[in-house]
Amino acid sequence: MRLSTKGRYAVTAMLDLALNGTDGPVTLADISENQGISLSYLEQLFAALRSKGLVRGVRGPGGGYYLGRESDEISIADIICAVDEWVEFTRCKGRQNCQDGQRCLTHSLWDDLSQQIFIFLSDITLHDLVERGEQREAERKEKRAAAAQILGLKGRAA
Repeated sequence: MRLSTKGRYAVTAMLDLALNGTDGPVTLADISENQGISLSYLEQLFAALRSKGLVRGVRGPGGGYYLGRESDEISIADIICAVDEWVEFTRCKGRQNCQDGQRCLTHSLWDDLSQQIFIFLSDITLHDLVERGEQREAERKEKRAAAAQILGLKGRAA
């Protein structure tokens, strides 16, 4: 499955906010710089995210954005749906007029696939993604430490 740019960027921006918003509000300029997403695009995305209550803004100097709910209460499906991006695999966009005004033979297959993707993304929260990232970073540190130890032992033997 390939999500649109809008959906991918919204998830990326929300993950950045989850990672960096614990010490205070995060500016869109910071997210733009961190993630390489244009500021004007982020403004559009955050307007949609704010309207769905997924983020809340703080105005003025030192302002920015916070998550609108706890990270374990925001699913990836919530984010994608908030920016009006949903994966529709049928040619008819769900209208069931795929082939000369009639439902095509594979309509149910593609409709079921869309539903399964929605269920999958509904079961993953921002908190889950943060934990996965922390776990991967811990594993990388362990591998680097083990490699350094092996290199240190080889250096002593020589």
